[in-house]
This record gives sequence, structure tokens and C-alpha cells, in this order.
Amino acid sequence: TDHLVQAGFLTREERRRLEGLRSPHNKFWVPCVWFGALARRARSEGRIGDDCALKLLMELSRFRAQCSLLFHYDWISVPLVYTQVVTIAVYTFLLTCLLGRQFLDPSRGYPGHELDLGVPVFTLLQLFFYLGWLKVAEQLINPFGEDDDDFETNTLIDRNFQ
Repeated sequence: TDHLVQAGFLTREERRRLEGLRSPHNKFWVPCVWFGALARRARSEGRIGDDCALKLLMELSRFRAQCSLLFHYDWISVPLVYTQVVTIAVYTFLLTCLLGRQFLDPSRGYPGHELDLGVPVFTLLQLFFYLGWLKVAEQLINPFGEDDDDFETNTLIDRNFQ
């Protein structure tokens, strides 16, 4: 929470109170609740002119809901069995295509297939697309991790605050 104080989003007193809250869950929503309470108090004291202005200020609750959705995406990951099933399906399909789409032997003299030589373009395209999709699915196991390929969550949050 030091970076929130340095950015000016929290005072040192608010940081102390936020860290003093005992909760087994994430506390990202507490400053949003504080803001809502301050906005309602400002409306009752006449510092906010009308209910339309208060409603515009309370759009922060939608931001809180989106932060909650982001937290849920990070918290509830894709079950490992889905990734395993997709991996087995892709590799089985590719192996089947490798065996099932072989060239015919021209020395056998199959009628209508005197010469069957060529590059299996569509099979190669399928191979590249399916393996690419498989790599994307593997990244979805933990998209907010610490790898170079993962989403930079802190950068996204800082950009949205700006």
C-alpha cells in the first residue's frame, strides 16, 4: 500500500486504518466504500448540489465492480483438467492428421491417383492454428502471474487511475 500513499490515493492515516482491518479476503473495495460514505455525507451537508451530481460521483461503484471482476478472474483460475483435455485433444488430432493424410504410393497404381505429391498446406495451417490456440489456453491458466507473457496488472491499474 506504500505506492497508494506515494501516488496520493491514500493518506498515511487511511493506510494505517486499511491495514488495521482484519479480513481474510482482499480489501481493495474499502476505499470505494469510504468514498461512497463521504459523497453521501457531502450531499446531506449540501456540498453536492443535486442528486444527479451525486449519481455521477457514485459511478465509482461500477469501477469497484470491475475491480471485483478482475479479482475473481485472478482468484478462480481455469481448472487444470480443461487444459489437460484440450492438450490431449489437440495432440491426438494432429497425430491422426499426420497418419491419415499421408500421400498415396504412386507405384501401387490407384485409379485416379497416379501422382499424389504436394505440400499439405491446410494440414500445416491447422497444425499452426491449433498449436497457437493451445499455447493461448496454457497462458489462461494464470494470466495475472509473474511471467513476461502475463498481464501487467499494476500497469493496467495505474493507467486506469490516470
